[in-house]
Amino acid sequence: MGKFFNQIQDPHKKFIEKQHLFFVATAPLATDGHINLSPKGMDCFRVLSPNQVAYMDIIGSGNETSAHILENGRITFMFCAFDGPPNILRLYGKGYAVLPGDDDWPALSAHFNMVMATRQIIVADIDMVQTSCGFSVPYYSYEGERDHAEKWAQNKGVEGLKIYKDEKNLVSLDGLPTALQKN
Repeated sequence: MGKFFNQIQDPHKKFIEKQHLFFVATAPLATDGHINLSPKGMDCFRVLSPNQVAYMDIIGSGNETSAHILENGRITFMFCAFDGPPNILRLYGKGYAVLPGDDDWPALSAHFNMVMATRQIIVADIDMVQTSCGFSVPYYSYEGERDHAEKWAQNKGVEGLKIYKDEKNLVSLDGLPTALQKN
């Protein structure tokens, strides 16, 4: 079952900082709604305090995380050790989106190497941390980050990105509004 903690401990933070990949999961309240599980990279995750984290969210073909946390706040992050000792770490909490122009944007964006492809910053207040063995997670070698998202964004340009977000990022698969609708 693992061990549970009510906040991120120093060893947890060190483990998180070493990972090149994490997963974020959210779900709508409707039982027939689609659960979202997304992999993230690009050194975009930060531990802000023992009970708060944030990640720089890149423009994608959907915006499920924003819609789900706008509706109900629930969010889970998972980190797996793909090298070194086996370990899985999950962070459970309530999240919200911070958009460019929001009051919190300048302070939060200062934590990241912002890129043109940034859509929003997802912040989560963490109320439970779980570690588990990770004995069956395979070894993988990290080869580097992909640069496709940023090249794609630069190719689109500012106006092209706005059009793309308006077409693809304003509602979830289930028709829920995202935080981008307030822009």
